[in-house]
Amino acid sequence: MQHLDHDRLVFLALGESEAADGEATHLDTCDHCRGEVETLQHVAGLGAGTQGLADLPDPPEHIWQGIMAEVRAAEQLPALTERRLPRPADPVEPAAVPVVARRPRRGRRRPGWATTAVTAAAAAVIGVAGTAAVLGGGGEPADPQPQVLASAPLAAFGSTPKEASGDARVLGDNRLHLHVTNLPTVPGYYEVWLIDPNTMEMFSVGTLSNGSGDALLPIPPNVDLRTYTVVDISAEQYDNKPAHSGDSLLRGTLTG
Repeated sequence: MQHLDHDRLVFLALGESEAADGEATHLDTCDHCRGEVETLQHVAGLGAGTQGLADLPDPPEHIWQGIMAEVRAAEQLPALTERRLPRPADPVEPAAVPVVARRPRRGRRRPGWATTAVTAAAAAVIGVAGTAAVLGGGGEPADPQPQVLASAPLAAFGSTPKEASGDARVLGDNRLHLHVTNLPTVPGYYEVWLIDPNTMEMFSVGTLSNGSGDALLPIPPNVDLRTYTVVDISAEQYDNKPAHSGDSLLRGTLTG
């Protein structure tokens, strides 16, 4: 028996769309896929139940002291790049090295493994969980930054508190980069839309995991950004209704 695609099960569990007749029949007869949907719905419910957890207690002081001790110890280790390699007998033209865009760092640069260890320790202390797209930096070489084709500042819409804001950038690799801050806490989740201001037709681009931070979302290939110029972030409920809720939090118009 061929099971339903996992991404499709995620959309069904989140209520992004309704099951087609064939999918509904498959779920009625397939214990595996039905169990996947039930598990995903349980996880979504847990996420919805933690929306109100805005403040976390400070970690004990000895935790931070231990992290800083590890960092100082790592700084004393010799860098791997100091190892000398044998010189070739004949001159060799150096290979072209691609330019890699990295996030600017402050202060002395630490070995990559030390940064990874500190990041993991900090995550364990704070208890952060979730999936997030990391923009730039990291242990792996980053790809060159794509060209920005259009951008839009996002401002509070309707009754949204004025301190909520953000910005959107359309990247040359057909993705939408979003940065948001101070979105109000909602009982459901945040959804991102591209809207045609003339007809108010819209496409859902994806969802945000929290009310502050960055996200990279793929732009559907059939969306004409010359027509769908409005970026909208809405508050949605886990109600199995894929349409826009009508509760917009941020909006902005793309230019460029």
